[in-house]
Amino acid sequence: MKNYFLFFILLFTCFSLNAQQKSANVAYQDEHVRFTVITDGTIRIEYAPNGEFVNKNSFLTIKRDYPKVNYKLKEGKWIELSTAKMKLRYKKNSGAFTAENCQIISAKGVTPAFTWKPGMKQKYNLKGTTRTLDGWNGNIKGGKEVELEDGLLAKDGWTFIDDSKNFLFDGDTENWDWVETRKSAEGAQDFYFMAYGNNYKAALKDYTMFAGRVPLPPRYAFGYWWSRYWMYSDHELRELKNNFERYNIPLDVLVVDMDWHYTDKGRGSWTGWTWNKELFPDYRKFLKDMKANNGPRITINLHPAEGVRSYEEQYETVARDNGIDPATKQEVPWIASDKRFINSIFKNVLMPMNKDGIDFWWLDWQQHPYDNKISNLSNTWWLNYIFFTQMQRERDTRPLIYHRWGGLGNHRYQVGFSGDTFISWESLDYQIYFNSTASNVLYGYWSHDIGGHQGANHIDPELYVRWMQFGALSPILRTHSTKIAGLTKEPWVFSNEVSDILRDIVRQRYNMVPYIYTMARQTYETGMSLCRPMYYDYPDAQQSYDYRKQYMFGDNIMVASATSPMKNGYTEVKIWFPQGEWYEYASGETIKGGQEITRYFALDEYPIYMKAGSIIPMYNEKVMNLNGKDEDIVINIIPGTGNNSFQLYEDNGDDKNYQKGFSTTDIKSVRTATKLDITIDKRNGSYKEMPANRNYQIKVLASSMPLSVTVNGKKAEYKYLNNEFALLIYVPERDCSVEKNISVEFTTSNTNFNGILGTSKRVTKAMERLKYRNSHIVFQPDFCKLGSIKEAIGYTPEKLNEIVDEFWVNYKNLPSLLKDKQKLNDNDSNWFLDLIKYN
Repeated sequence: MKNYFLFFILLFTCFSLNAQQKSANVAYQDEHVRFTVITDGTIRIEYAPNGEFVNKNSFLTIKRDYPKVNYKLKEGKWIELSTAKMKLRYKKNSGAFTAENCQIISAKGVTPAFTWKPGMKQKYNLKGTTRTLDGWNGNIKGGKEVELEDGLLAKDGWTFIDDSKNFLFDGDTENWDWVETRKSAEGAQDFYFMAYGNNYKAALKDYTMFAGRVPLPPRYAFGYWWSRYWMYSDHELRELKNNFERYNIPLDVLVVDMDWHYTDKGRGSWTGWTWNKELFPDYRKFLKDMKANNGPRITINLHPAEGVRSYEEQYETVARDNGIDPATKQEVPWIASDKRFINSIFKNVLMPMNKDGIDFWWLDWQQHPYDNKISNLSNTWWLNYIFFTQMQRERDTRPLIYHRWGGLGNHRYQVGFSGDTFISWESLDYQIYFNSTASNVLYGYWSHDIGGHQGANHIDPELYVRWMQFGALSPILRTHSTKIAGLTKEPWVFSNEVSDILRDIVRQRYNMVPYIYTMARQTYETGMSLCRPMYYDYPDAQQSYDYRKQYMFGDNIMVASATSPMKNGYTEVKIWFPQGEWYEYASGETIKGGQEITRYFALDEYPIYMKAGSIIPMYNEKVMNLNGKDEDIVINIIPGTGNNSFQLYEDNGDDKNYQKGFSTTDIKSVRTATKLDITIDKRNGSYKEMPANRNYQIKVLASSMPLSVTVNGKKAEYKYLNNEFALLIYVPERDCSVEKNISVEFTTSNTNFNGILGTSKRVTKAMERLKYRNSHIVFQPDFCKLGSIKEAIGYTPEKLNEIVDEFWVNYKNLPSLLKDKQKLNDNDSNWFLDLIKYN
């Protein structure tokens, strides 16, 4: 009877083990070797000399169960494991993996083809990111050229990751999943092999299957962050907020740097935990007042390395929690691996401030790289985990931190603080490459000191504008600088021209948030960052690797970046246009792809390109923060024929339930030369506080006047935006559960509107400057009409097509118009033509 009982226990154990193995896609296992198929492009390869395989999560891998994958297994003298992308061969019972007993070859159809053996190194890694850009001037630090770490992607078509010596999590999810040192036998191997050819997008998605997804930041994180290393007082920060409101500039995050706490000897230092009562007499009331009426979220700077000293308000409680007699005044040291200490810090210091109004933490770790107790435990990596997961554990709102890159796996802790870069054109230029390349390790949410941090004593307005333009097309828009009086970046301190441009840049950022937030959800789903290299979409084109300052901003927008000083009023940018057609947002011109050309941009222009025909959802100018859930949506229809679609994503904005609590709205367009049909489908899904109704508008860019406009078969209201050369249609149906069909008919095609936005703008500006060059000049009728086209359209929109036709005739004849009718001399005529980049 006893033997039967043991038999059934053994049988049940084997059945359970096999079920677990099946769920984890274990394709093959013997006493020392285990092969797990994660996806058809990723395999885990393990060798355990003592037969003990690792099933706990590691710092790299937080998922051990995977969806079913089709594979073939052939056993004999050699084990052969095949998927749709690769074949693994291992000589059975031959020990640890070596070049002699193990290889992986690409499957038919994978390009480039490859053969990999243990010990091989990649030749063409596409790089990843680095811990910090502190002290970098472009890619130069300390007079030497520096490189980024290797990333997950390579032109070789494969990636090998060695997780053999990485830290584990102990699995104590009830109390807090904590670090555990791996105790594998000597010679143990724990490898991940990824096969993808040049399908980089598939590789990123595969990586998330075992390393976890990139969490979606709260919506407010995509607004404007104000930050400055400055000894602000309560009064000064209130005035700062009032000025943002006075100048009609949106703001979502206020960063308070280290002077929130005492920094003078005997009361504080670089590390501090006690609010400075001279600067903030009642910090709780300050926080409450600043956040009232949809005020900004607030984060404060932490330099925690020195621990808690005896002069801190929280010292006595923290000391006792950690077994220290407060009478000794002994410092409580910062040891991030000590769970008791970390729990005490959060309970007594951080969480009370969190409840008082601090929304998240700027974890500014710059000190010793490794933990004081656990050898080789990265403080950067571990602190990212601690602070992020503490927010997950203790709060209903969505976790958010910003810190520095700690290595693979840190993509799960979102926003990076890139550090103290130099204020230079070189730094701006390099950050564009840096931003998109970081997506190769899924760490796409970098937050830069927009405008640069150090190395100058004043702000160059042109450089600052170009940096802000890049920042508005980055994951996080946060201005910052070091504690130098001349490094003042408030938009209202500049000339009227620069101030207006800076305000428009921030407004543009807010307008684009519906598109940006949708793409951020895509990052969560696929692992692809908002800013991504061109070779994700065009892997076969060498230009996508060569043009490092170009990147895709989501699926539909390409940015080419202006990173050099202007000459004669314009920055020259050489741009590669992939196949297709691209709409230049600054000029309104559609450019044919498959070519490399040079374009020119005035200070208020930037190289933004949208795929022809694409649909870009935006907000309007009313949005001043990202707290609202029922803002008007303006659906921008980009010039171009054919069928196009966009799926608009929405959620609560700041709850943790976004994985399931969200909605999508499919938007489709069909366009021919004289007709445009748009469908806004019924909304799918739901989320907390979801509005039942919403105002929609349709903006057709570079548009002629319509012959008719209907919504759901009924005549609809519209207006022509003469300053934008765009048609704005009002959609009367607000119920989001009702499908909306918009139909627009035109008398003619819109080809005559190609580029008129930018051309008319440049001509008008040049005419204004011409009057300063010759104050007694009298403009002749045909020449004068060139500069007043927008006003003419505004007064008589019914004559739009006629006015535009006349503009192009006069523009085509501009050289003779200037000389023969306007009677300009050759010098003035050539000056004018050069000023508008006439061609």
